[in-house]
Amino acid sequence: MIKFGHGLGSIFKRIALNHTGASLYVTQPIHTARALNCENHKHTDEGIPPSDENQEQKREPNEQDLKLMRKDRTKVIPVETSIRYLTSSAYKQTYGEHFVWEQYRRNHKGPFPPRKTRKTCIRQGHISTGNPCPICRDEYLVLDHRNIELLKQFISPQTGQVLSYTKTGLCQKKHLQLLVAVERAWDYGLLTFDVPYREFDYTEYAQKSQA
Repeated sequence: MIKFGHGLGSIFKRIALNHTGASLYVTQPIHTARALNCENHKHTDEGIPPSDENQEQKREPNEQDLKLMRKDRTKVIPVETSIRYLTSSAYKQTYGEHFVWEQYRRNHKGPFPPRKTRKTCIRQGHISTGNPCPICRDEYLVLDHRNIELLKQFISPQTGQVLSYTKTGLCQKKHLQLLVAVERAWDYGLLTFDVPYREFDYTEYAQKSQA
């Protein structure tokens, strides 16, 4: 009985080992297949080309983009920023001790300049000319009645009147904005001006003698 029981035990052990070995043999390729599938998924994810939006975000601006950005005038600059700009080191490095219009030169055909400057330098939110006027070329120069230091550069110290566009080189649109800003500054009392002398006809006030 002992030998018979021992033989049955060895038979049961062999059956168990065979079953476990078969299960290991079956499950092993399944795991490798899953691992291969995961690796394939990783490779396919890495091989997918990025979308156009991601490419536009990661792409660095080239020379053409920078040129368009420099000509863009759709962004509105607050007058407070313009006032701080006039006292900054960037302004002093750009203009030095000169006025913003002092070193500007107009481009024109022939030896004689046209009587009037161009109508405007900005069309559809972008600079449309190669030589914009002193105000249009610098987006941080904002014509406003509160920007006193900028307005003073366009007023003659001798006469107290606004300088002509033939001297400053401003386009017609910016020159009109300059006139409006100076008039408003005079009305608000931010700029001083001389009251024009008025001549009176005293004969109108003289008493007429009765004959």
